[in-house]
Amino acid sequence: MELTYKLKVAGVERDLPVCKLNDDLSIAAFVIFGDVELTVACARELIKIMPEHDIMITAEAKGIPLVHEMARQSGENHYLIARKAVKVYMPKPFGIEVHSITTAKKQQLFIDQNDVDAMKGKRVLIIDDVISTGESLRAVEKLVREAGGEVVGRMAILAEGDAQYRNDITYLEHLPLLNSDGTPKK
Repeated sequence: MELTYKLKVAGVERDLPVCKLNDDLSIAAFVIFGDVELTVACARELIKIMPEHDIMITAEAKGIPLVHEMARQSGENHYLIARKAVKVYMPKPFGIEVHSITTAKKQQLFIDQNDVDAMKGKRVLIIDDVISTGESLRAVEKLVREAGGEVVGRMAILAEGDAQYRNDITYLEHLPLLNSDGTPKK
C-alpha cells in the first residue's frame, strides 16, 4: 500500500504520494502537472494576494502551469521562464547554478537577452509551486537582479518544511517534511 499525505489547498483536497529521500526524511510529492482543477484554484487564490508587478517569472518546470494560469486569470499576456538548458533561439544566454531538494544533481537556470530586456527596470514577481530550501528561488532572484529587474514578491502554492518561517515569501499552505512512515516531522 502506497503511503499518502492528505493536503487541502485553495479548497481542493489531494492525497500526495510520500517519497523517501533517505532513512530519516520523506516528502509529499506535490505535482500540479495535469491537474487543471488544482492549478486553476491555486492561481485564483494567489492572484488575490499578489503584489503589484510588471511581469512574472518562474523556473522551469513545475511552476509553468501555475504562472500561465495566473497570467491568464489576471489578464496578463506575457510571463518569463528561467530555462534548465540553453536553447538555440536564446540570444546571449546566461545562467545560474541551482541546488534543489528534489533534484539529485546540480542544475543551471538560463534566461536570454529578450528576457533581460523584458525585466530591465521592471517590477518582477517570482512564482513557484513549492518553496523548500529556497535554492531555486535564490537562483531566479539572481537572474532577475542581473537583468536589471526589481523583485517585488516571491509566491508559491506551498512552503515546505522550514520555509514556512520565511517572512519574504507568500504562500497558500504549509507542507511539512515527513518521517519515513509519512507522519509530519516535529
